[in-house]
Amino acid sequence: MRPHIWHAHVMTSVIGCTALVLGVTGTGVAQAQGRDLGRQVLGAGDGWGSAEGGTTGGSTADAGHVYTVTTWAEFKAALRDGGDAPKIIKVKGMIDAVSEGCEAFVAGGYDLQQYLKDYDPAVYGNDEVAKGPQEDARVASAARQDSEIKANIPSNTTIVGVGKHSGILGGSIQIKGVSNVIMRNLTIEAPLDCFPKWDPTDDNNTGNWNSEYDAVVVYGTDHVWLDHNTFTDGRYPDSERPVYFGKVFQQHDGLTDIVRGANHVTVSWNRFQDHDKNMLIGNSDSTATTDSGKLKVTMHHNRFDGILQRSPRVRFGQVDVYNNHYVVGEAQKSDYYIFGVGIRSQLHASDNAITLPAGASVGKALKKWNESPLTAQNNYVNGKLTDLIAVHNAEIPTEILQSGAGWTPTLRTKVDSPRAVPGIVGNGAGAGKVC
Repeated sequence: MRPHIWHAHVMTSVIGCTALVLGVTGTGVAQAQGRDLGRQVLGAGDGWGSAEGGTTGGSTADAGHVYTVTTWAEFKAALRDGGDAPKIIKVKGMIDAVSEGCEAFVAGGYDLQQYLKDYDPAVYGNDEVAKGPQEDARVASAARQDSEIKANIPSNTTIVGVGKHSGILGGSIQIKGVSNVIMRNLTIEAPLDCFPKWDPTDDNNTGNWNSEYDAVVVYGTDHVWLDHNTFTDGRYPDSERPVYFGKVFQQHDGLTDIVRGANHVTVSWNRFQDHDKNMLIGNSDSTATTDSGKLKVTMHHNRFDGILQRSPRVRFGQVDVYNNHYVVGEAQKSDYYIFGVGIRSQLHASDNAITLPAGASVGKALKKWNESPLTAQNNYVNGKLTDLIAVHNAEIPTEILQSGAGWTPTLRTKVDSPRAVPGIVGNGAGAGKVC
């Protein structure tokens, strides 16, 4: 089915939108786009996404490549239409990528109850990975889900939500091997892996459930702007997942992973909430050949609420994290971290606000994975200026961190006082908060 085509007419006046940036037409003439989010582009100096030509997405799309979609099938058809020609896709309402439920993907006789019987550690043990008919059926079922819920975003694309309550449920947005993509004003409910894999040998041979599907993955792609979106587990929080074999039946992976040589990305004014594994910037210690000199990411004015870890965890990249608000809940306080310091990372985290519940360890805000110095300055915890590195080193002396990322960010817009950040970000971040 061909998506509905919405024939856009360029507006020629600016109407009360402080976030407005002028689009540029194919003839090189700048024109104000008013409230048309699809025609807005990332502003100059706004993070790494603005470097080396900036990020314009599909802002120059002609009328034949502007779509309004209301179903997952229409959304995927719009993505395919026109190849890499500039396009604007307007998502109207909440689109469900798994509208028929997990049962629609079952293949090969897969049955969860039989799977649990076959691979019960008391029967199967923990010496080798799962093999046999039920694992084969799980793989076949997973392949069907994979082909349905993944949406591949082409170069020169802008995807925007219409109004305050539009987005995607259960889809995995793949921004992979392309260039110049914008996503704004969308509520993204993380995809639920219908067929998690039990690996008996994982977690020191005690076994673990492993899942697939990030909500958004930026893979080998340059120039991406993720702005004013809400990323959440939504209807399926991890706290409600069942436990099998003594381990949580994990059905979620990352919310927004930026990996495999991705570069020049700005993540601004989003809400990340109620999720375990939030964001990897670099997903392996062995990818230096693709990641070195890349993974340049800016994160600013985002709110993280009920996130357990990886906000972000960094490998290799020069990552600028400022003016974000991190809210750690009672349920996360015993086993959380915010900033993960990984191999050859150059993390610069400043002017952020952190809100912790009573009894939470401030030192756990940082997590050391490798010997990589970082800059962490002018950050406030519960309204008080706090030297995160010093506190971490005092509380966790077995993981001493060194100060000094070795670079100073220059691609920043206004830097707000971290004491004001909770109010500013609380009022302005997330879907439905942008004009």
